[in-house]
Amino acid sequence: MTPTEEAAATARNGRIFYGWYIVAVGFVANIASTFSLASTLSVFLKPLTAELGVSRGVFSLLRSGEGLVAACMAPLIGTLVDRYGGRWMMALGAIAVGIGFIALSYIESFWQFLLLRWTLVTVGDAFMGYMVINIIIAHWFYRRRGRAIAFSGMGVGFAKVCMPIVAATLILWLGWRYTWLIFGLVTIVLVVGPALVIVRRSPEEMGLSLDGEFSPSSSRDSRGIRETKPSHYVPDSQDVAWSRSEALRTRAFWLLVVIFGVSSVGVTGLNLHVFAYVSDLGHSPVVAATVMSVIASMQLASPLGWGLMAERTNIRIATMCKFIIQAAGLTVAVTTADIFFLYAGFLLYGIGLGGGMVLSEILWANYFGRQSLGKVRGMGLLLTHVLAALGPPFFGFLFDLTKGYGLSIVIFVAALLTSALLSLLLRPPVKPSARI
Repeated sequence: MTPTEEAAATARNGRIFYGWYIVAVGFVANIASTFSLASTLSVFLKPLTAELGVSRGVFSLLRSGEGLVAACMAPLIGTLVDRYGGRWMMALGAIAVGIGFIALSYIESFWQFLLLRWTLVTVGDAFMGYMVINIIIAHWFYRRRGRAIAFSGMGVGFAKVCMPIVAATLILWLGWRYTWLIFGLVTIVLVVGPALVIVRRSPEEMGLSLDGEFSPSSSRDSRGIRETKPSHYVPDSQDVAWSRSEALRTRAFWLLVVIFGVSSVGVTGLNLHVFAYVSDLGHSPVVAATVMSVIASMQLASPLGWGLMAERTNIRIATMCKFIIQAAGLTVAVTTADIFFLYAGFLLYGIGLGGGMVLSEILWANYFGRQSLGKVRGMGLLLTHVLAALGPPFFGFLFDLTKGYGLSIVIFVAALLTSALLSLLLRPPVKPSARI
């Protein structure tokens, strides 16, 4: 019996739908992926810029380069997931990221830091990161897609709750070099084994059905063993195959790109600079780290609520609410340097931020189906990553110019409100050949 057949037999005989094991791997992989995020890098910003002798604006170009590399990789990654599944991609990606982090502990100049981050770390993370994870999960769930993506995405929130304090503590105790070394080893341990052992391409590959729903019918196989036959229900919208050119001609595609791309400019910029922003107000590094943990705790606590809301209400309204809450929280946080409003505002901001990955992934999967999701999602990420790449240098160079982050944050709030209004225009696309 092959490993896939053994896993299928276990899934049929057990009480837990096998798709939830895939979600668990996604949760762990999302934890590992946070090691390379801007929110983690922000803790390294001051010691790295001081030791490597670069300004915050120049350092911010690092994230722009990573965003552009990820953007160029996205269409290829999406196509590979559609064609081959994500098991080996995730394992190889984690190995590349781990080696990249370990190598960061030996760098002596900023260009070496850039080179490693733009190659091994960014490329490896594209292979093991959230796009691959969410495409795999979308192949396993439809009716419970919201909660499945939410549970997986909570890995990001879980790690972000601990990451600022853990990273700051490790840097204080061991220095930033040994901190990167530890991150590299942990990445390999967390992802490689679970991906190879557990991840499978689709429920149909294992004789299962979307969401684990079965019909009462049964039959006997060639060996006379009685088997339950799954009711392979696949909603029509999930069985439609889209070409890139067809997707690019839909209004839904471009609205999704603009809505989440424009807001991502501010998200990536603030993620990198929030630690520096809070400490520049005169608060201690511990306060700055705990502000980041407050944001992250909401990214941990809120995704399930957003996922359930997306399953039970109009997802356009849920998306609009997400952006409004995010804008309101950010406004409260920057209105005064008072620590109470700082924490309260970023708590609200984190609640809204927690809906970002969940709602966007559900929208892409619901609108463009399972058959070509990687291909279409990859094209969307190519464009949104380009926009997101503008965020870190936008915040960094405006800081160099104005000696503060106020103007950057005002523009970010305006972008969030724009995305909220545009969310109301979203409608599912219809293929030209499907129109009557």
